[in-house]
Amino acid sequence: MYENIAHNIYAQNNIGVESPSKLIEMLYEGVLRFNAQAKKAIKDKNVEKRVYWMNRSTAVISELNAILDLDNGGDIAHYLKGLYAYQLQLIAEAGHENNIEKLDESSRVFKVLLETWRETTNVA
Repeated sequence: MYENIAHNIYAQNNIGVESPSKLIEMLYEGVLRFNAQAKKAIKDKNVEKRVYWMNRSTAVISELNAILDLDNGGDIAHYLKGLYAYQLQLIAEAGHENNIEKLDESSRVFKVLLETWRETTNVA
């Protein structure tokens, strides 16, 4: 179910991705958008949309986890693996409990990851 999410997002958007680093940026942005939509669905008490958007976030995070290079990525890859696992747990708990604060926590983490990713990949 969660296989090839990155490729599907690329194909759906039909955006010319210049590099794999741009694709990671798009995935981080996707999690932020999907979490925001899930938060809105919780506020609106719309269970169907809440589940839909949380599933989208979960799918993207699972893809980010799947593409980690644990053999060559060093400590950072292992740290990210744990961080992504925690984000999946937060989103699951947020859905189960209708807990906006847990979604916000996840979004704060992904905002920092996105900012850091942009800073490190845009170095000339």
